[in-house]
Order: sequence, then structure tokens, then C-alpha cells
Amino acid sequence: MVRIRVLRTDEAGFEKEFSTIISRREEVKGSVEKKVRAILRAVREQGDRALFRFMRRYDRIILDSRTVAVAPEEIEDAYYTLSNDQLNALLSAARRIEKFHKNQLKRFVVREREREEVATELMRPLRRVGLYIPGGKAAYPSSVLMSAIPARVAAVDEVVMVSPNASSPVLAAARIAGVNNIYRIGGAQAIAALTYGTESIPRVDKIVGPGNRYVETAKRLVYGEVGLDMVAGPSEILIIADKSGKPAFIAADLLAQAEHDEEACCMLITLDSSFPGKVKAEVLRQLKTLPRREIAAHSINRRCVMMVAHDIKEAVELAERIAPEHLELMVSSPEKVLPMISCAGAVFLGNYSPVTVGDYLAGPSHILPTAGTARFFSPLGVDDFMRRMSVISYSREALRCVSSEVKLLALMEGLDGHAQAVRKREH
Repeated sequence: MVRIRVLRTDEAGFEKEFSTIISRREEVKGSVEKKVRAILRAVREQGDRALFRFMRRYDRIILDSRTVAVAPEEIEDAYYTLSNDQLNALLSAARRIEKFHKNQLKRFVVREREREEVATELMRPLRRVGLYIPGGKAAYPSSVLMSAIPARVAAVDEVVMVSPNASSPVLAAARIAGVNNIYRIGGAQAIAALTYGTESIPRVDKIVGPGNRYVETAKRLVYGEVGLDMVAGPSEILIIADKSGKPAFIAADLLAQAEHDEEACCMLITLDSSFPGKVKAEVLRQLKTLPRREIAAHSINRRCVMMVAHDIKEAVELAERIAPEHLELMVSSPEKVLPMISCAGAVFLGNYSPVTVGDYLAGPSHILPTAGTARFFSPLGVDDFMRRMSVISYSREALRCVSSEVKLLALMEGLDGHAQAVRKREH
């Protein structure tokens, strides 16, 4: 039996219930962190020996230094195993993703002017990045394209991919996206290997890509020793709908998110008090035909909530507090609502812009901030694979023009040596 919570903003106790929704990031159990710390320490100290031991224990994959890397001929075979239609779909998605991120790259072109006082910055790509591609409940070739292509557009020297699921679609996507090396590893041990390096796995400058609670805990613990894109949680969707929304579409989009895994979070804020009943009926009807219905039903039962708001202003205020990964605006004039939105990973406008098209082919990366972190994190993009480097150049005359202010500021802080460094250049 599918149970869906329905909340009304004018009911007593709404704020308390809503607080549980916006604090949806689950606390990591001490036992998980303890286990992850042990894995990180072992891989750091023992390298391949520990890495292969953990892969055998947790993923039932037996590896050694000869088999951990996917051979080039295996990647080629995987590419040609796919049907023409499958390859064309991957290539079409890749073209759109590349086009979008090349446009993103234009923002980072810094033009310098010839003058005696220059303060600017240069953009430099990272040298080596690691892509974590999940492989637990499904294969994700789309995540390969969404992470590797922005890295390639940024001109990263070496793109390394790790995944315990080296299926043909995943390998074909890696070939299309220009991944340099692929390794059959996953879990917290893969994060450790990418962070510290082992005899077989090179150390990287940054790790991107989502994973389960062990992977995300490992990412959180190694932050500072390696760069990270974000620390993600379970996938989520929030839909704002008025009477123009279509219950069948809403139910389909909720279920599309719910089938990811049992922890996926599905939310609806509606201005029509009749919508929760209509959408629930559609969820029950569509759930029967879904191959992954057990996973989706568990998610709907545990993490689905529908809320009835007074008006669009109140609905947006609630959405801003939730700061969802995916936000669908199924309202009559979504373009008028969009300027009111500031906290969401990705926004989808109207009845015919489902999250699914963003997941695969629209162009922007589908690797997005979750669990309210859209308040301060952004979608994965070209900038995640680049560093900014300040460049300052003063002529002798330009320094003389500002020397008195610089010395005064230095002396205000009691740093006479700083003032002296300028004073020495005045003569």
C-alpha cells in the first residue's frame, strides 16, 4: 500500500512537519564513518593490496594490477557492441553537452589591456581529475558524458574514471567523451585510491561524481587533500503546480525520481487542493507498470510529500527553503515565476520540460547539488575543472602612484616589513 503525506500550510503543526523536510540530509551513522576511515587509512598505507582486498570483500570483484584497468581493446569492443540507435543517442547527447559547456567556457576568457597597472586573472585547467561513476543499482553512461565532457572542454590533461560497473554503455560513453583511463573500482576504497594514489591508480587533483553514503562519506573525509565537486545526497525533485499542471505528468516525474533508489526524495507543492488526490491516483496507476516498482514504492512511501499552498508566492517561499536538486514549474506562466527562484540545482519550465530530458540530453550537467546544498553549490560545469590564478603587474611609475596608500595600510596593521618592501622601491 502506497502512503503519501499531504500537508496544508494553514494547518496547525505544518511548520514542524516542514522542518523535517528541509532537514532531509540524514545523519551518517558512526559505524559508517568508522568503517570509511579504516578503508581510507588502509588504502593510504597499503595501496593496491588494500584496494583489491576491499573490492573483493564489498563488491565481490577479484582484481589485481593486470586486471584493474580496462584494456583499450575492451573499450573498443564495447563501443561496437551497441546498436546504431544506442550509439546515435549517446553521440547526440554528447554533442549537446559539449555545445552547452563550450558556451560556458566563454565566460572565463580574460582580456588584458596594455597599461602600467594590471590586476587580472588567468584560468588554468586542472592536470588530472577522477570521475566516480556509480555502479550499484544501474549503469550510468549519461553520468560519464555529463562529467567527462565538461572536463575535456576545460582542457584537463588527464581524465581518469572509476566504476565497479564497466558495462558496454558505460565504456562506450567513456570512449565518446575522451576518458583516458578506466579502472574497475568503486566504493570508499576508490575514493581513497584517487586521493592518495596506489601502485595501479594515479593520484588526482579533484574527484567529481555522486555515490552512495560510503562514497560521499569518504569524499567528505578526504576534502582538503583532494578537490571535490560537492558532497551529494539522494536524488530529489520538487514540483510546483497550479491548475495548469497535468496530474499524469506530475506522477510520472515523481516516479522517475523515485526509481533511482529507495532514498530518493519526491515533493509536490500545489495551489490546487484537489491535486494531491489526483496525483496519488496517477502514482498508483503508473506504479503498477514500472519494472523498478519495488524501489519506487519504497521511496514514495518513505520520502514523498505533497503540500497545498495558498498562492504562488507562498509556494516559492517554501521551495526556496527546500533548495531542491530538481525544480519543475508546472504553472501557467513559468517564465514569470523563474525570476523569483534563486536556490535550485536545475529548473524545468512548463509541462513539457521533464527532468528526464535534463538527465540525458538538454546540455547542462545532471550532476547537481542535493539536500538543500543548492543554497551554496552549483551544477557541475567547466569551472569545476579549472583554477583561477591572479596576475598583478605594476611599472615603477604605477607603484609610485599608490605607494603612500599601500604603506599606510601596512602600518595600520603593524606590518612595518610590508611598508619597507614598498619604500625600498621608491628610490
